[in-house]
Amino acid sequence: MDKKVHKLNIAGEEYRIVSDESTEYMQDLAREVDAKMTTILRGSHVSTTQAAILVALQYADDATKNSGNADTLRSQLKAYLEDAAQAKSERDFYKRELERIKAVNNAEENNIGRLW
Repeated sequence: MDKKVHKLNIAGEEYRIVSDESTEYMQDLAREVDAKMTTILRGSHVSTTQAAILVALQYADDATKNSGNADTLRSQLKAYLEDAAQAKSERDFYKRELERIKAVNNAEENNIGRLW
């Protein structure tokens, strides 16, 4: 992708960011960060830098928790895939066993038919 320069306004400051992402995506991110910072700045007596640190901590917390959730989901998916493979193996075994029993049954029916 081509790098683009995006003009973003966050907490009353303009930032020029170079990114591969679309302008819409970058604007959405900037609006989200701006909203979080505005909420923090409005409700307390902290500097813009302190508000930025608090927002960064919120995002770091979310990322860490989501990473743990993703690991849990990957483990669950792996277990489900292993269960599915085991079930398929068992199904194949029982299909073969059914075919074997049918063959034995047919042979026995043929033997009985010869006796009559």
